[in-house]
Amino acid sequence: MRLQGSCRCGAVCFEVDSSTPYPFMRCYCGICRKTDGGGGYAINIMGDFATLKVEGEDAISMFHAETEEGVSPGERRFCKHCGSALWVYDPRWPELVHPFASAIDTPLPSPPETVHIMLEFKPGWVEVPEGANHRHYPGYPEQSIEDWHRAHGLLLNDPSEEPK
Repeated sequence: MRLQGSCRCGAVCFEVDSSTPYPFMRCYCGICRKTDGGGGYAINIMGDFATLKVEGEDAISMFHAETEEGVSPGERRFCKHCGSALWVYDPRWPELVHPFASAIDTPLPSPPETVHIMLEFKPGWVEVPEGANHRHYPGYPEQSIEDWHRAHGLLLNDPSEEPK
């Protein structure tokens, strides 16, 4: 599926192909929450880095978050004019890019369940939904974004496919 995204002010527009377009995973870590998580979490999707096309590169800034282990190699891109979080690229997985769902303009499919991760970092004011369609993890789950899509029969084999 071709995803199109942009920042709030329109200085940056991008598109990327994704075989995993369902925005199912909410991350409550301090980095995601503070850079893109107005609701106390951020949602990122997975895309094929080789297909990333960007207009307005000169309006993009990037930073590396600091963690307990040191500076993260993950490159967080955002618009230097309006501050919109755009995507994360990590050279440890050079074939992938992770756009934030909040930056995507393309209508995204509704996920059949929501996975809540990094709950050990959730602030007290954030309420996490419970119920049959919600799974909870204190850290990272073993199931990747691609594995989740595959397990639910939602992995698109061809990026031109539309979700079910």
